[in-house]
Amino acid sequence: MSKEKKSLFERITGIVKVDDNEEETGTEIEDVNDNELMGVSNGSSDEEGQLAIDMYQTPTEIILKTMVAGVKPEDIDISVTRDMVTIRGKREDLVESSGDDYFDKELYWGAFSRTVILPQEVEVEDAEATNKNGLLTIRMPKLDKNRQTKLKVRSS
Repeated sequence: MSKEKKSLFERITGIVKVDDNEEETGTEIEDVNDNELMGVSNGSSDEEGQLAIDMYQTPTEIILKTMVAGVKPEDIDISVTRDMVTIRGKREDLVESSGDDYFDKELYWGAFSRTVILPQEVEVEDAEATNKNGLLTIRMPKLDKNRQTKLKVRSS
């Protein structure tokens, strides 16, 4: 069997292509880590990791939570528009060690980002973010489209 690159489906399922001219006697299973399958790198290239999030609503706000353990608050950039949130940052590995010294390396190190389309418009000016024990919580008050205000007419 030739050593050509397997498709994502082949790597996940372990299925091996068999050419018409060649018989397969055994199956070769390539070891693929979860990060590779999810498109996450360990900082070895210019790729960005993608944050996992929880997002839910209360009657008055939309709340987004994500883990940013190991990232200083000043290294997190959060952009909020009425219908979208973008979180960017970088987690730096402080321990200098060669790859041969590791028994296992699963933590993500490097740049990360996540952009989320919100299910409802929010009040951008009143949004707030807190970081407690590595859990970033962004609270965004929902835009009240039924809110009214009375205007007084001034004479000039």
